[in-house]
Amino acid sequence: MQRIETQRRRAYVVRLICAQLVVMLVGAVLVYPFAQMPGVVSVITGALVAVLPHAFFIQRLGIFRNTRRTSGAMDLFRAEAGKFGLTVALFALVFVVVPPSNPAFFFSAYVAVVLTHWLAPWLMPGKSHN
Repeated sequence: MQRIETQRRRAYVVRLICAQLVVMLVGAVLVYPFAQMPGVVSVITGALVAVLPHAFFIQRLGIFRNTRRTSGAMDLFRAEAGKFGLTVALFALVFVVVPPSNPAFFFSAYVAVVLTHWLAPWLMPGKSHN
């Protein structure tokens, strides 16, 4: 039973990451006619600021590890704290190194990717969606 639950979690995570990347690509395609490449770069950097900390969180929780390991509350807390710290660092890095040409596109892409978690009930395999 534990193995089936682990497979469900992995499938959910893969689907969520794919959905986040699709949101990023759709945003880039929608922005291109209005702002050309600088707008696309703003969308991609905004989406990556959301996706990279999420990937770090998943890695820290060990969802893709094959070993049987229980994750306790402290592991969850550490992963979430690391995700928050990485998000802050990425925001600072983006605004210092590659200032977005259009902050509205940058923040819209960030919010759209973060809100992709709302799709979780439809991405979860094997559950009814009543």
